[in-house]
Amino acid sequence: MLVEKRIYLASQSPRRRELLKQIGVAFDVLPLRAGPGRLDVIEVPQAGEAARDFARRMAQEKATWGWRAVDARHLLRFPVLGADTVVDLDGAILGKPADRAEAETMLVRLSGREHWVHTAVAVQHEARLELRLSSGRVRLAPLDAATITHYLESGEYLGKAGAYAIQGRAGAFVEYIEGSYSGIMGLPLYDTSVLLRTFGITV
Repeated sequence: MLVEKRIYLASQSPRRRELLKQIGVAFDVLPLRAGPGRLDVIEVPQAGEAARDFARRMAQEKATWGWRAVDARHLLRFPVLGADTVVDLDGAILGKPADRAEAETMLVRLSGREHWVHTAVAVQHEARLELRLSSGRVRLAPLDAATITHYLESGEYLGKAGAYAIQGRAGAFVEYIEGSYSGIMGLPLYDTSVLLRTFGITV
């Protein structure tokens, strides 16, 4: 039995924190190690790995590593939620850009085109792990060089898959979406609530 209807969030994403708060989920942030030589999860696709599979694997690894941290630190044994978002452009995986130059390259590639955004959510409690995937289709308007430069100067691209944030300034670039808006942001609320209910967390 869970002592309290609470979870750990294995992510430092402000967006995911905001979205969990939106649906009334009580949580504590459980950051994974990210220092040099101490990476818990290496966010690099395997050879030939499809974007959907990569998102699933990353979410699962984050939840699993989070649970290992709960165990190792002797924390209260609440479920751990991990999530991962990737942008899929014609099968090419666009993750978080390493720098401004890479962000610019991504935005040029996405300009005027449709792409997919896949967000996987995994929850682990003890030996049980459950996972769901949300996929949304997005079309960005054509972006000229001045628009891209202005956007990059905002710094909003940092830490964002595909180098843009739909809930931020880049929302002005989005012609249409099909699918879960919150999933494109980084945490599909419907899928998350379904998963949490299976672990006794009422949303």
